[in-house]
Amino acid sequence: MDTSYLLQTILLGLLEGFTEFLPISSTGHLILAIDLLGWQGPPGKVFEVVIQLGAILAVCWYYRRRLWDLLIHIREKDRQRFILQVSLAFLPSAIVGATAHSAIKAALFSPFVVAIALMVGGVIMLAVERLRPVARVMGWEEITYRQALLIGCCQALAVIPGTSRLGATVVGGLLLGLHRRVIAEFSFFLAIPTMLGATVFDLYKNYGSMDFSAMQTIALGFISAFLAGLLSVRFLLGFIKRYSFTPFGWYRIVLGGVMLWWFGTGAGA
Repeated sequence: MDTSYLLQTILLGLLEGFTEFLPISSTGHLILAIDLLGWQGPPGKVFEVVIQLGAILAVCWYYRRRLWDLLIHIREKDRQRFILQVSLAFLPSAIVGATAHSAIKAALFSPFVVAIALMVGGVIMLAVERLRPVARVMGWEEITYRQALLIGCCQALAVIPGTSRLGATVVGGLLLGLHRRVIAEFSFFLAIPTMLGATVFDLYKNYGSMDFSAMQTIALGFISAFLAGLLSVRFLLGFIKRYSFTPFGWYRIVLGGVMLWWFGTGAGA
């Protein structure tokens, strides 16, 4: 692994980890960055999926006390209810991922799709922030099963690169009257089974093409994503205490527009 490849791999891991917990699409940013850098990673785009688990472990570490509380008090009804809600919200993504995994990666993992999804998602986010109802759900214990399932359906749209898993759940949560922090934290917990499932499935599908070099690359990106993920979670929770998601909507529109121009004019060729 030469120095340039090493630095690019670390950079991509840091990019994934930091953008994973922002509503701007970590997978979309990875696809754009990989295309711009001309980086050649492990086959089957497994790198882009598997290193997300590093970011998810960052969430597990950040919320380790709450996860431990869920585990040791699992017989209590409110803990069982929360686990069931997360499981219910995870179901739509599991179904879509299991039935359309290969088709999605073959048809939609392109810079053009990412740019369009970033812009469309940004416009929707701006509109929802302006038109959203007053927040009524101020704690995760107030989320209903219906709301959990609807948030899960929104998350399932994030199979389109550039949509953003967090961005989709943010839009759904705001429309359902959830407070911003409640949406963010529920989305963080929902990410654990979602990304774990995606990682295991992707490794299973691509195991035969993995060699030692590929595993080294993934491990390096994984560690970088974990460290950046810790910063990202802390940043987002601090940010939404003072601001709305509107700046992220504008960022998505600007980035998507620049990328469309870049690839449309042939500048990125």
